Amino acid sequence: MWLRASCDLTFDITVATPFILMLRPRSGANQWVSREEYKIEPVVPVFEFTDGYGNLCQRLVAPTGRFSVHTVADMMVADGVDRAPGAPFVNVQNLPDGVLCYLLPSRYCESDHFNEMAAEITSGQLLGYDQVAAIEAWLRSAFSYVPGSTSATLSAVEVNARQVGICRDLAHLGIALCRSLSIPARMVVGYLHHLEPMDLHAWFEAYVGGRWYTFDATQAALRGGYVALGYGRDAADVAVFNQFGPASFATAQTVRVERIHDSP
Repeated sequence: MWLRASCDLTFDITVATPFILMLRPRSGANQWVSREEYKIEPVVPVFEFTDGYGNLCQRLVAPTGRFSVHTVADMMVADGVDRAPGAPFVNVQNLPDGVLCYLLPSRYCESDHFNEMAAEITSGQLLGYDQVAAIEAWLRSAFSYVPGSTSATLSAVEVNARQVGICRDLAHLGIALCRSLSIPARMVVGYLHHLEPMDLHAWFEAYVGGRWYTFDATQAALRGGYVALGYGRDAADVAVFNQFGPASFATAQTVRVERIHDSP
């Protein structure tokens, strides 16, 4: 399907503030970007780089006053989400080098705390994809997905204690459980067509059967329409904006995702 995704951010800047933005989707196996708009007001110099996870990032210094960012991207994405029951576990010694970092505990995914819990949740499952599917199903049934229920970034341990959270929270716990089983898992941030309420979204991917597969415990049934902006170990790696200096929170944020019926 063809989608048009847009994001508008507005800030009131009190002192000149360095920003790193992550708002450009890049073409890959599951999405093809055909057209983009990227507008910043007032206009300032912008320098783009690719971070250690392959994400397109933009550096700039926002001047004092009203500062806004407007992005639009037209892209082709998969009509559905690939499922692969029975896809095998990949032994650590056979994993690609670039995947190894997604095995380790990270700031918000303390996988070393979940060994027994993960083993209980996945008991009787074939090693690999079926274990991750069991974790996804358990998260969906045991936790309440309530958009807006948390504002602070919670770690997997904190999420497990609360048993309620937003998309980012459930992704953190799913990632931690996978890693405790030596299954590489990473966080993805981006957009989802027909998400309710519409906002930026987070989900996770697990590496089994020699490739990454999508999992999302916030949705009753997985469908197509996922657009990835960034990949990382956890939320610390995939913020759509980081600012440095006095806190500058977005005073307005609008996200839209619509289907384009004809190819752009």
